Amino acid sequence: MHKGRVVFGAMDEVVFGRPAADAVAGQMDRLRLGRAFLMVSGTLNRTTDEIEKIRKMLGPRCVGTFDAMPPHTPREAVVAAAEEARSAGADLIVTVGGGSITDGAKAVQLCLANDVRTTDDIDRIRAIKGVAPPMKAPVVRQISVPTTIAGGEFSAIAGVTNLRTRTKEMVRHDLVMPRAAILDPAVTVHTPEWLWLSTGIRAVDHCVEGLCSREAHPFADAQALKGLSMLAQALPRVKANAADLDARMDCQIGTWLSMGPLSSGVPMGASHGIGYVLGAVYDVPHGYTSCVMLPSVLRWNKPDNSERQALVAAAMGKPGMDAADVLDDFIRVLGMPRSLQELRIDPGHFDRIAELAMATPWVPRNPRRIDSPAQVREILLLAA
Repeated sequence: MHKGRVVFGAMDEVVFGRPAADAVAGQMDRLRLGRAFLMVSGTLNRTTDEIEKIRKMLGPRCVGTFDAMPPHTPREAVVAAAEEARSAGADLIVTVGGGSITDGAKAVQLCLANDVRTTDDIDRIRAIKGVAPPMKAPVVRQISVPTTIAGGEFSAIAGVTNLRTRTKEMVRHDLVMPRAAILDPAVTVHTPEWLWLSTGIRAVDHCVEGLCSREAHPFADAQALKGLSMLAQALPRVKANAADLDARMDCQIGTWLSMGPLSSGVPMGASHGIGYVLGAVYDVPHGYTSCVMLPSVLRWNKPDNSERQALVAAAMGKPGMDAADVLDDFIRVLGMPRSLQELRIDPGHFDRIAELAMATPWVPRNPRRIDSPAQVREILLLAA
């Protein structure tokens, strides 16, 4: 018998297929807000007119732009953005960019509500072992226009990197989930191919680890299966033709569905857990961690969940085949890295990675039990 609970997040709307500038203005009208602070991709701001289109559409309702968020969302940049939003008197944060910017704005909301003004102050809002400390709820909320497809805009958690300790720390609060997500494929044509395709594998990873979890349930399965099927078909179409907006839209909707498991309480597994460490300690881009780890995690888990893995292969259009092989082929065809060696991480680092991975929220909830760093090391050797 299934048991569990599904918590519907604090997002009001997902708007898809409308021009971003138009949709952002529409959201401000709906929310009756008048002071939008933009947190955006520096590349988009400096080399395209996408951000200018939004500023023009908002006119005096745009009170500032922050475009200096590095990858992995370091504490320093979060504090700097919060200071600018505070002095601009923002009543809404609008993000346009990838996961680091989306996560940055989630953290900024908590900084504004809890008077966080220095990097050390972030200790007051970070979660310890996944549990958030008591804090004031965000009042200045966020709307998100994602330009990559890792799916962070659909979750109420964010990763912020502590550069001093080289660890990715979690911040979480029900209300840091954006009030609206705006999926406009036209804004994503500027996203570099490697980033689009690798974050697409990140979304595939959400579907796969959700389906393969010991805590999977039918509500999450339905979304993960449809999302996986859409991503499996659409990602190769974008690789074949970067201007195919229909394929990009399918990737975006597939990504939205991929977050169904996580947002309805299904934990991720070792691919996500090890990925946290590779990102924070070795600066590996989020998507690449999934490209390299996911097939090996499936291979290692297979003795415990082969029947769930069969669902993965079928959803990707290869019923009866080994899911790890299907993913391995799929990731290779997209031209993404497939080994830790390609990421310049040699076995000399494996003990440290394994040790740190044990402390992540996901490794302890991997479908095949992981009781020691030695078992994480077995997975790393498969991915070497």
